[in-house]
Amino acid sequence: MRLTLKQLQIFRVVAEQQSYTRAAKALYLTQPAVSMQIKQLEAEIGMPVFDRIGKQIQLTDAGRELLRHARNIQIQLEETQQSMEALRGIRRGRLHLTMASTANYFTPKMLAGFCREYPDIQISLKVANRAGLLDALANNTTDLVIMGEPPATMPLASEIFMENPLVIIAAPTHPLAQRKDMIRLHEVARENFIIREIGSGTRAAVERFLSTHEFDRPQSIEMNSSEAIKQAVQAGLGLGVVSMHTLEMELALNRLVVLNVEGLPIMRHWYLVYRKDRHFSPVSQAFHDYVLSHAAELRPEKTPEK
Repeated sequence: MRLTLKQLQIFRVVAEQQSYTRAAKALYLTQPAVSMQIKQLEAEIGMPVFDRIGKQIQLTDAGRELLRHARNIQIQLEETQQSMEALRGIRRGRLHLTMASTANYFTPKMLAGFCREYPDIQISLKVANRAGLLDALANNTTDLVIMGEPPATMPLASEIFMENPLVIIAAPTHPLAQRKDMIRLHEVARENFIIREIGSGTRAAVERFLSTHEFDRPQSIEMNSSEAIKQAVQAGLGLGVVSMHTLEMELALNRLVVLNVEGLPIMRHWYLVYRKDRHFSPVSQAFHDYVLSHAAELRPEKTPEK
């Protein structure tokens, strides 16, 4: 069997795009050229790699296995290139970074500083929910992930680089926003809450906190982003729980208030996460070291005390 790197690259892009047309556009090839390469690949391995269902394509069992190997080969090629460049003293390469949506409030500042130190490094950044983060790690399609607490069920390495305090927010016109004294948990438990969807790390942390204090989850509305929660709280739909990192603009403009509630903030952490079996390229190592040494610069200016 004589598969070529070009065939594997084209196959990988078709599989990830789930379309011959989109893959051809991404590869700057014609669709017939892409189709021909896939047919030659299938002839080499003696099995189809795609099932054609109308206009849709799906990976066969052989295709899924081949995709796993194609991705690993691509990673090894990139690592080889970066290692050779590092030996020549060239500080360039590509960083594949995936992050939780909430990290979007501080990661651009971190990336700006990193790019000033390493101006020739190209960065591919993807924002995903928790399921997407774990999928990127499971499929080995990212160098590093910035997320909340990683699962213990996957072969991952993780390092805490910053605190991530969760606070309760209210509209400035809410009665509890006028309180100067400590607000008791049973008082906020009577309120309507806007909370993150099932599967969110913030949602899990809040439910653990309530369980520890023997409170049932308050009546709530589910939303799938911190931004949506903040907008709903501003509109008067109830209280919300979000990361302090997301509130800089709203607090400065007095659009939201952080409530002084007993037992809060719920202290979580931000982690740098990566697969234990993934070799660190020079670029990945540089970013890893930069984050750990500059994390203090990213802390919220005002973190409420318990």
